[in-house]
Amino acid sequence: MAKSGGIIQVSLDVTTLEEAMDLAHAAVRAGVDWLEAGTPLILAEGLRCVKAMREAFPDAPIVADLKTMDGAGLEAEMMFKAGANMTVVMGQAHDASIIEQVKMARQYGGKVMCDVMLCPDKPKRAREAQEMGVDYIIVHTGFDERNMIQGLSPLDDLGPVLDAVDIPVQAVGGLTVEQAIQTLDLGAEIVVFGAPLVISGSEFKAASDDFESILREIVVRVKGK
Repeated sequence: MAKSGGIIQVSLDVTTLEEAMDLAHAAVRAGVDWLEAGTPLILAEGLRCVKAMREAFPDAPIVADLKTMDGAGLEAEMMFKAGANMTVVMGQAHDASIIEQVKMARQYGGKVMCDVMLCPDKPKRAREAQEMGVDYIIVHTGFDERNMIQGLSPLDDLGPVLDAVDIPVQAVGGLTVEQAIQTLDLGAEIVVFGAPLVISGSEFKAASDDFESILREIVVRVKGK
């Protein structure tokens, strides 16, 4: 069993609001802690997906995976006003973008996650992002990147990033359920389930009819209840 107390986040990487809400309801029933409006969902449905999730789940923390590279303050403000609790800025973005998103988060009582995907020195950039005020670090191996270059894994970078920062870290990108749970034992505080549990092959649709039951088993393993 993984260490108890980890936060369980589900990434809703689908492209219709109807499917996202079905998955979100299943996730909440299963005992998941955080809901993520994934990037494909935000691109397909815009602000209304975050508004719908906030209305349906008034007490659930909601992550808006913006993957912001520019215009970070405005994008964050839109999502915080729509009901998001956390937004995502890319570590590859200019320092100014990270700083602006942090400013907006403070204004609206939200938090910022920094995704260090493709940063040449992930631990260094994670530390810099922490110093700029971000609240969480995402160690991420991208969908296209890992499909082109076989064998890549966020687990390769997780340890050095954990050593570099004092804020909570999550690892995402092509991990199996077992590997995702393992990240908690390695020191991550948030465990994320998306692909391959949600993404089926190369299509952004639900991968399993047993989504809720799988999540219930995960909750038991992570939470011990």
